[in-house]
Formats: sequence, C-alpha cells, structure tokens
Amino acid sequence: MNQHIQFGTPTLPPMAYTMFCLRYGDECRRRPLFRGGAVRLTDKRWADLKLVNQTVNRSIIPENQELGPVVETWLINPDRGDCNDYAVSKRHELLNRGWPAGALLLSEVVTKLGKHHLVVVVRTRSGTLVLDNLTPQIKPWARAPYRWVRSQMPNNPQLWTTIADLGE
Repeated sequence: MNQHIQFGTPTLPPMAYTMFCLRYGDECRRRPLFRGGAVRLTDKRWADLKLVNQTVNRSIIPENQELGPVVETWLINPDRGDCNDYAVSKRHELLNRGWPAGALLLSEVVTKLGKHHLVVVVRTRSGTLVLDNLTPQIKPWARAPYRWVRSQMPNNPQLWTTIADLGE
C-alpha cells in the first residue's frame, strides 16, 4: 500500500475555497517553499498534530451546513461548524505553529454515505496522514475510509489537483 498520496491532474478548487481565500487572504498566499518537501515527523511535530487535532475537534460544535457550494462559508475557529471549518481551523493552527504550507493540504473526499467531506492531509517523510473531525485518530491516508477527490497542490495552495488511485 502506498504510504504517500499521489497527485493526478490539475483541477479547479472548490468554489467555497475561493471564497475562503477572499476572506482569509493570508491562509491562501503562496508562502516560501519548504525545500525538503514532506516534513520529518519528530516527536514535537507528532505532539503538535495530536494536540491540534484534538483541540479543534473538541472546540467546534458540529453543525451540518449543507447550503450548497455557492453559499457555503468556510470559517476559522467558529463556535459551530462543519467539516470544512474543522479542516481550515486545523491547518491554520498548524501554520501558526510553524508548519510549512506545502505539508498541510486541504483535501476533498467522499464518505461511504456519499457525502463530500473536507480533511487535512499532512505530508511527512514517513507517510501521508489525515486529520479528520469524524475520528480522533490520525490515520495514514490509505487507511482513511474515503474516495479521494481532490487536494491542494503542495507547491501552490491556490491550485488543486486530483488524487491518483491508491494502487498497490
């Protein structure tokens, strides 16, 4: 099983992401590239991931906001929110802790029930991990029970790409 996510072809970002970038410009600006690509998963970085995942999962009250892609709003650290709000909040907190933007990718998936869902993909040298509000566990991307749709590109968060099949 592939430990690292494989990107496919360029695709359009979600419309709600474009609106998010208009509201939170700093979150979407191109930051200096992290030359090493995926990050080394040190004890401190693992602790950061666990703390941020747990804190954000507990701090936002789940609220289903199925308004449709045109009126959907992604917010950082709201009192109530859906998967999009959890994902952008986790990415925001990790960026504030010094994580490189190219290692923290918003990714759209489809759940077993057919619902579109947003998670944060964390690119580490030892494998790609998923931060998800539907589970307290941080899982390798290939073990997350989803069909992968699209993700931010590591070298430019404003651009998105499809996700290649898992393969072997």
